Amino acid sequence: MPDELPNDIAELKAIIRTQQDQNARLEALVACFKKALFGSKSEKIDPAQYELELEDIETAIAQVEAEIDADERTAPVRPTKKRQTNRGSLPKHLERVEVIIEPKLSCGCGAERHVIGEDVSERLDIIPAQFRVIVTRRPKYACRSCEDGVTQAPAPAHIVAGGMPTEATLAHVLVSKYADHLPLYRQTQIYSRQGIELDRSTLAAWVGKSAFELTPVYEALMADLKCSAKLFMDETTAPVLAPGRKRTKTGYFWALARDDRPWGGDDPPGVAFTYAPGRSGQHAETILKGFSGTLQVDGYAGYNRLLKRPAQDVTLAYCWAHARRKLHDVTQSGAAAIAQEGLAQIQALYRIEKDLRGQSAEQRQAARQERSKPIIDALELWLARNRARVSAKSPTGEALKYIAKYWGGLIRFLDDGRIELDSNPVERTIRPIALNRKNALFAGHDAGAQNWAIIASLIETCKLNGIEPHSYLSGILTAIAGGHKQTNINELMPWNYAKPV
Repeated sequence: MPDELPNDIAELKAIIRTQQDQNARLEALVACFKKALFGSKSEKIDPAQYELELEDIETAIAQVEAEIDADERTAPVRPTKKRQTNRGSLPKHLERVEVIIEPKLSCGCGAERHVIGEDVSERLDIIPAQFRVIVTRRPKYACRSCEDGVTQAPAPAHIVAGGMPTEATLAHVLVSKYADHLPLYRQTQIYSRQGIELDRSTLAAWVGKSAFELTPVYEALMADLKCSAKLFMDETTAPVLAPGRKRTKTGYFWALARDDRPWGGDDPPGVAFTYAPGRSGQHAETILKGFSGTLQVDGYAGYNRLLKRPAQDVTLAYCWAHARRKLHDVTQSGAAAIAQEGLAQIQALYRIEKDLRGQSAEQRQAARQERSKPIIDALELWLARNRARVSAKSPTGEALKYIAKYWGGLIRFLDDGRIELDSNPVERTIRPIALNRKNALFAGHDAGAQNWAIIASLIETCKLNGIEPHSYLSGILTAIAGGHKQTNINELMPWNYAKPV
């Protein structure tokens, strides 16, 4: 017995050292996680890069926790309280496959045991994408009593007439490319692992045909958006391969978006992208032909062209997030008391807007006059006073000059409850475009870029309305193939979609 005691002590010391090491690693990882989640971040950081940082830290934390769990299973004493973890949730619509595990039913006394209750657990199971072949048979019939000829049911119409894909397959290719950011060549590699050999050019032909058939729906979406009295607009670069030059040229995706949810508007949210070979204000004017109302944008000077329309039917509202960013950039280069003061006042405006979210336009307008206008009045005085104090060519002077230049459009939100404090709603719709651009590197042609715009418009509008894009595209492609009437095109809008039409 005395000989066993030193061994037990050594074993316990080893266990303690292991636990201390695990705790230290966990503490370091949690500190990194908190810094990534709550610490100061550059406003220019790529959202995808930020998510990747969190993903890797969370993976490392889970690895250490798994190591701790493995040690606890071999420990002589099990912990009495299980560690709380976020296991996610399993939606009700998923198929449930029940597995019943029965114990030995016969009791030691010879009687049969009876059920007094049960423990139920649910686990997520994933079956890799399954491919199947739809075999369509159309029997031919003839009458034995006469020579009336042969009858046969007509072949169902498809988007790719006489081709291989169903409309669901076309939808899968579109969603994989434009929502999940998988270029066509990568999709062919995935199919090849299942023994399905498809050329990239074949998939490209399917995408082109689908884009052509979806164009009327896209045009109806654009027309519906331009009937609104308040829209957002923004643009982002779209590298396009320049034929014969062995390099890319810079085109632009222009995004026109509507999101009236913050003030309870009746119109559903939506976004429509348009490809243009440049960033000239002429492109914005062309896209907005037929629109009249308030357009919320950043400070790009090209939008001023809209103010020169003969009808003078467009009003520009500007973005406080861009104004804030100018001051934020100044604070990153060192001590900047003036910029810090400006940031604090803008932050006060955002706190008020958080309280007003979901109220009607009238309620928001009244509350802004009462709560936000005093801040704006004080900010205007602060702006004039500090512009006189600092050099116009200094970083602080440049930031203040920007705010003063767009002041009229920045304060327009005070008099219109439909206007947001910033243009972030449209910028959020552009992020998937940027991610797809990184994965695909560039569009191969101007026409390909416009196809990209058409399909991305429908997919992103689906997301805004909480609609699953694959089901929607599969449904409307089936309806189009079946001869859906152009006069009823509004039935195919994402917000009117309920089930495959």
